[in-house]
Amino acid sequence: MSGVKPNLSVNVGGILMKNPVTTASGTFGFGPEYSPYLDLNRLGAIVVKGITLLPRTGNPTPRLAETPAGILNSIGLQNPGVERFISEALPFLADYDLPVIVNIAGDTVDDYALLAEKLSRASGVGGLEVNISCPNVKKGGMQFGSDPAMAAEVTRAVKASTGLPVIVKLSPNVTSIVAVAEKVAEAGADALSMINTVLGMAIDIKKKRPVLGNLLGGLSGPAVKPVAVRAVWQVYREVKLPIIGMGGITTAEDAIEFILAGATAVAVGTANFVNPRATMDVLEGIENYLCENGIENIDELTGLAQKS
Repeated sequence: MSGVKPNLSVNVGGILMKNPVTTASGTFGFGPEYSPYLDLNRLGAIVVKGITLLPRTGNPTPRLAETPAGILNSIGLQNPGVERFISEALPFLADYDLPVIVNIAGDTVDDYALLAEKLSRASGVGGLEVNISCPNVKKGGMQFGSDPAMAAEVTRAVKASTGLPVIVKLSPNVTSIVAVAEKVAEAGADALSMINTVLGMAIDIKKKRPVLGNLLGGLSGPAVKPVAVRAVWQVYREVKLPIIGMGGITTAEDAIEFILAGATAVAVGTANFVNPRATMDVLEGIENYLCENGIENIDELTGLAQKS
């Protein structure tokens, strides 16, 4: 296959991506933050920071704590609200040739439905990522994602309110992530994102109190990768929906591991904080891997480890 570039394009639930590399919500802002460091057009898609109906100030500080192999975060979905996102943030991305996936979160099922309606009317939105798995908000978030029936209810409400592809983001903080995945698939989800952060905590032994202002936070980074790969592996076996795999992806080798486990696409998250060009390094590494191994189409790798 010398001199011939492999086909990196993928279809994630109706979202056509030129390559399988996207960004994990909450780690890439709305795009302008990283545009000085890379050409956003090279991304397969961009998943923007989580949006709610009304503006949120987020959780009390401190909101971040480093861990030996990642970070704990407790941002609390700080964002400008959907109206300001549509009027101020979305126009910037209109100049780029890539799908824009908006992560949405709410306190009630009706919140999700109304967000879906508003974003469906906005120009330039390519899909919705339904956040039912955020572990560091007081209402909504993980309470929907930990109950398969509630997860399905939110999914049905969003699907009824939009014609956009609907991706449901799943939590690892459950007894069976497969059970939740099965229910949201039955409710009409077009694809799945997994995993969101793992619920964690850190204590300052000098102050003798929790480090985070919100006490608990979400663990991300390399420490969670084995948990995430396991989740993708298990869900791929039981649920026939495309999966965006994420959780500790720092290198192309990490990304390929997720794809071999069953992911159609991958999202780079915490690595962006360390290396603003992490997505490009992952993308270039995936392409090199395909060339070196004589693989013509990225789809040939999806779930391949399950077939060997």
